[in-house]
Amino acid sequence: MAKGRLRRRLAAIDSNLTSRPDAALVDVLRIPEPFVSPARKIFMRVLYALGALFAAVLIVYADRYGYRDNDSAPDVNNPLSFLDCLYYATVSLSTTGYGDITPYTDSARLVNVIVITPLRVAFLIVLIGTTVETLTTQSRQALKIQRWRNKVRNHTVVVGYGTKGRTAVAAMVGDEVSPADIVVVDENAAALERAKAAGLVTVHGDATNSGVLRLAGAQHARSIIVAADNDASAVLVTLTARELAPKAKIIAAVRESDNLHLLKQSGADSTVVSSETAGRLLGIATQTPSVVEMMEDLLTPDAGFAIAEREVTPKEEGGSPRHLHDIVLGVVRGGRLVRVDAPEVDALEAGDRLLYIRSADAER
Repeated sequence: MAKGRLRRRLAAIDSNLTSRPDAALVDVLRIPEPFVSPARKIFMRVLYALGALFAAVLIVYADRYGYRDNDSAPDVNNPLSFLDCLYYATVSLSTTGYGDITPYTDSARLVNVIVITPLRVAFLIVLIGTTVETLTTQSRQALKIQRWRNKVRNHTVVVGYGTKGRTAVAAMVGDEVSPADIVVVDENAAALERAKAAGLVTVHGDATNSGVLRLAGAQHARSIIVAADNDASAVLVTLTARELAPKAKIIAAVRESDNLHLLKQSGADSTVVSSETAGRLLGIATQTPSVVEMMEDLLTPDAGFAIAEREVTPKEEGGSPRHLHDIVLGVVRGGRLVRVDAPEVDALEAGDRLLYIRSADAER
């Protein structure tokens, strides 16, 4: 009953962000862009300007019989030359117009094309380039948001980019997960800037709001990591995420073990008690600090030894996991982890998955 009321309350506070136009989401959903140097931007703008000029010249030259030079009498047998067309296109695109003083010799017109026009283009870039870029940035971001939302699938949503969330992302990237497949949701602007600098897609908002999670594509996510700052938020986010993504794998962290059952009731597949885990490591370190160092090594996927998971090969079926070349820690059968010394997994079956220790340096 209480769970149903909570779900209705969460639905009531949904701000329907997903129903807003993409242009209105620019300040909420940020997609990282590759860095482009200012010199390259200016160079590309000059190329675009020259391309427009060349196109105008071709158009004028194709219709050269329809133009005349005011300094000479009209003559269908003596149409505008290519240089005349180039001159006409140049003064037209640069919005110079026609005055009482105009170049009429070939040399003067050539100088106008070679020297004056680049100066005009440079002036236009300096004068209106920044304004045009500012006006088009929002439209470009809105288009990128629309494309991203249409194609994002099987990604990972990380709620909270504090110490836990940032470390989780680093572990995934170290385990060869592309940053483009990770979306960070947080209310802290500074945390989102750090995530953006790491090449991650970011969503600004409260993850207990289902509209915010929809913007992050939680309904299409393969996994959702809940690394909220407090246990109450973790439970609410887990409940909201489970309703949006019934098939996604949800991993959530809490500070106190007393709240562990709330996470499981809310739909978390895996849970981590951060305070107790840290406390155990601290206690072990007083007697055997090398064990803590080994645990840190095992939890770092991009260096030294690491814990990994793989499927049982056909040659390994029927054999004992304790007799394999790899150091096997456990067997995942039917979605349940079984210790390697349990009698039920003494003979491996098709579909079993092995939790083993691999050498990251050797694989690299």
